[in-house]
Amino acid sequence: MDQTPIVSLAGGHPLIDIDSTVVVQFVLFVVLFVIANRYLFQPYLRLRALRTSKIEGARAEADAMTAQADAKLADYEKQLSVARERANEEARKVRGEAAAYEKQVTDEARHTAQKATDEAQATMRRETDAARAQLMPQAESLARAISSKLLGREVA
Repeated sequence: MDQTPIVSLAGGHPLIDIDSTVVVQFVLFVVLFVIANRYLFQPYLRLRALRTSKIEGARAEADAMTAQADAKLADYEKQLSVARERANEEARKVRGEAAAYEKQVTDEARHTAQKATDEAQATMRRETDAARAQLMPQAESLARAISSKLLGREVA
């Protein structure tokens, strides 16, 4: 039993028979490999490379568009901030003008009211003085008449 284990399993016949067909099989393999490489593998690899390049191009374009959109958004926000600042400044200016106008109108109204009050008080004083001057002579005669009635005699 000098046979190797491969030969012993086949029952005396070798499992792999190496003869001249190996060369024919190798030549067929190489021919099939060249044909498959040229008409199957290379077109597939070119298609994958083209697909990858298009995907990368689309990603780069999307990144560029995103960067452009971010730049436009930043510019818009900057313009919006400037516009808000201008609006706030205008609002402050209008509030200041309104406060000054309100103060002016209030001062004029206060002055007019004070003037009317002073004139009314002066008129009241004049009329009071005139009424006093007119009623004083009558007051003495009235006081005498009331005193005479109360006392029951003539008062001097």
